[in-house]
Amino acid sequence: MQNASPKRTLAVVVLLLCAMDAAAQNYPSKPIRLVISGIAGTSNFAARMIAQGLSTSLGQQVVVDGREGGVIAAEFVAKAAPDGYTLHLNGSALWLLPYMRGHVPYDPVRDFAPVSLVVSTPNILVVHPSVPATSVKQLIALATSKPGELNCATGNAGTSNHLAAELFKSMAHVNITRIPYKGAAPAINDLISGQVQVMFGSASAVAQHVRSGRLRALAVTSAQPSALAPGLPTVAAAGVPGYSLVAAFGVFAPARTPAAIIDRLHDQIVRVLREPDVKERLFKSGSEAVGSSPEEFAATIKAEMTGLGKLITDAGIRDD
Repeated sequence: MQNASPKRTLAVVVLLLCAMDAAAQNYPSKPIRLVISGIAGTSNFAARMIAQGLSTSLGQQVVVDGREGGVIAAEFVAKAAPDGYTLHLNGSALWLLPYMRGHVPYDPVRDFAPVSLVVSTPNILVVHPSVPATSVKQLIALATSKPGELNCATGNAGTSNHLAAELFKSMAHVNITRIPYKGAAPAINDLISGQVQVMFGSASAVAQHVRSGRLRALAVTSAQPSALAPGLPTVAAAGVPGYSLVAAFGVFAPARTPAAIIDRLHDQIVRVLREPDVKERLFKSGSEAVGSSPEEFAATIKAEMTGLGKLITDAGIRDD
């Protein structure tokens, strides 16, 4: 069989590009599915805010599709047609899970096109009031003097508050014992009762207990001070230079989705996130609206895969 002529090959490429351009110009012409993992939590609330705003601005209904298990949701979107009608909202679990499992049925870089970082949620370093430490430096000194004696409540392996604790232990060179819990509520209950002494908890989970005096807040885990934790220094500024960890959530499309569609989705998502009502509702839920370019989002993912990927590997964190 003879090879196609260069002119014919070029013509086919031009026709394909024209078809893709036409599809992008007519996008969207039918409802869009925004797939998430589970039916509760930060990702669910953020997804519903985004879906509501996009439905209005794009003129097509955006339906939130909650699926059990992050791997199931991610695999579904990774295998979907790259036409902009199946999207995914997920957090760092999407790109960090491969470091914690022997196999996942997707590649976080190869199979997805980042659209925009949507929200970030810092953790607050809190201790039981009986702990004789009112600053990060004092906590480090206490943990250094009593290796392994302080207990730190965390969520399941690889969750934001677990990684926040592991990063703190690594960078501060302290030995604090991890006590895993299946949810924030039982962890906080044990922290308030004094059965554990330390926790990196979300603002929404611990703020009311800090205000009541049942917990003492020492610092916030974001790189910059956060309005979610007014008056608190960052962990980095308070004694662990370079420390930074937040739970980040963003929107993805399947890889090979046309750039014109990615750009339109990005523009509209950022517009939604800038609406005062949306920002306020997200803030009250414990998250800060972000909005970023696809390139910035990709850079965030790459940085976390490099830094936290090494932390996960070095600490032997598994979620099989």
